[in-house]
Amino acid sequence: MMDASDENNKNEMRINRYIAAAGVCSRRKADEMIASGEVTIDGKVAVTGQKITLGQELLVRGKAVHLQRDYVYLLLNKPRGITCTASRKDPDNVIDFLSFEHRVFPVGRLDKLSTGLLLLTNDGETAHLILRTDGFHEKEYRVRVDRPVDDHFIRLMSTGIPILEKVTLPCFVEKTGDRTFTIILTQGLNRQIRRMCEYLGYRVMSLQRTRIMNLEIGDLPVGKWRYLTPEEIAELKSALDRASPGTKQTSPDSNEVSRSDNRSC
Repeated sequence: MMDASDENNKNEMRINRYIAAAGVCSRRKADEMIASGEVTIDGKVAVTGQKITLGQELLVRGKAVHLQRDYVYLLLNKPRGITCTASRKDPDNVIDFLSFEHRVFPVGRLDKLSTGLLLLTNDGETAHLILRTDGFHEKEYRVRVDRPVDDHFIRLMSTGIPILEKVTLPCFVEKTGDRTFTIILTQGLNRQIRRMCEYLGYRVMSLQRTRIMNLEIGDLPVGKWRYLTPEEIAELKSALDRASPGTKQTSPDSNEVSRSDNRSC
């Protein structure tokens, strides 16, 4: 991930990628800081699109930034009431809850009322690839609603619901009980499952994420965390490499929605 082999020179890397890979922030946020003059290379204000050669001094808001080679990857079974933010301004932030010895940040979000699988890391490049909207990376959820679900509900949820001025992508939805179902998404719309249910007149009573790509919650207790295994890391990065820029990705076809299809919403 960190060899910058997709750049013209293996010893060079675009500044936004370097900053993200160092775990400072996302590439988008890095671009904003570069544009506002908050980033310097060897004492000179950096410009958007500029590259840095490994060994140069890069400062973000006056602080030196270095690539971190010793990455950690944690899976947390997030409890209800914890906010997926690294900001200490939020008293319920996940970083203080985790109380991990090294700096990490959450990859993506679960809303405060939701529970389940949350990946935290200090590997900004891997986080960026997971969060790419054109990767169609699967995330699986168990949902309980306030009244019985029927075939009509399952069909509408799986074929697309109009929310946030767009229609959700086709996805796999399976009824698992009178008021429960499993859903697999690849989109990351704000409060997507809750909004989809609300559109159909249902209220979500509980929502748990059980899987992110190949990472599964298993029997991890609520509020506890564990390290990813070497096998999980290797499989995750292999999947991300296959979906990286240059590998054509297509959005799900509403006539080809299945549980095994990695494109299936």
